[in-house]
Amino acid sequence: MEYPIEYIEFLVHFHGDRDFFECHEILEEYWKSEEERSDKWVALIQLAVGLYHHRRGNYAGARKMLESSLKRMDSTEITQLGLDYEKSYRLIQERIKQIEQGLVYTDLNLAINDPELLTRCLEECDKKGMIWQGRSGEQEELIHRHTLRDRSDVIAAREEQKMKKRRT
Repeated sequence: MEYPIEYIEFLVHFHGDRDFFECHEILEEYWKSEEERSDKWVALIQLAVGLYHHRRGNYAGARKMLESSLKRMDSTEITQLGLDYEKSYRLIQERIKQIEQGLVYTDLNLAINDPELLTRCLEECDKKGMIWQGRSGEQEELIHRHTLRDRSDVIAAREEQKMKKRRT
C-alpha cells in the first residue's frame, strides 16, 4: 500500500528522534491540506502531542490528549495505515494509566503491521541518521521545543491579520 510521505515522516520522527513536536507539525500540515479531514490524522497528531506533554511533565495535558486520541481512533482507518489497531490502542490505554499513576515518560513504539511500511520507515530513519526505536534524549530543544522555536513568522502573520481587520 502507498502511504503519504507525511505519514512516513511522522513515523520516522515518532520512532527515530522522538521529536513529537515535529510529528505534530508534519501531520497537522498534511491534515489541513486534505479535502476530507480524517480523524485518523487527528488521532495520531493528538497521540504525538500527548507524548510531548507527558515527557514535559504536563500530566493533565498528556492525559487529555491521549484520551481524545483514543476516541478518534477507528479500527479500520488505523489498520489501513499499516498499524495493529488492538496493540496500539492498548499501548495508549496503558500510557494513560501510567500518567494517572504519575509515572515519568518512557518511549512508546507503535505496532506496525505492514512489513513494507516498516522497511520504508527504517530506510528513511537511516537516511536521516536516526536510530529506529532508539531511546529518547534529554535535549532541552526536544523537550521544550514549542517554547524555544522561532515564532517570528507566526507573530508577523497575526499582526497582518490584525491590520486587515482594522482597515475593514
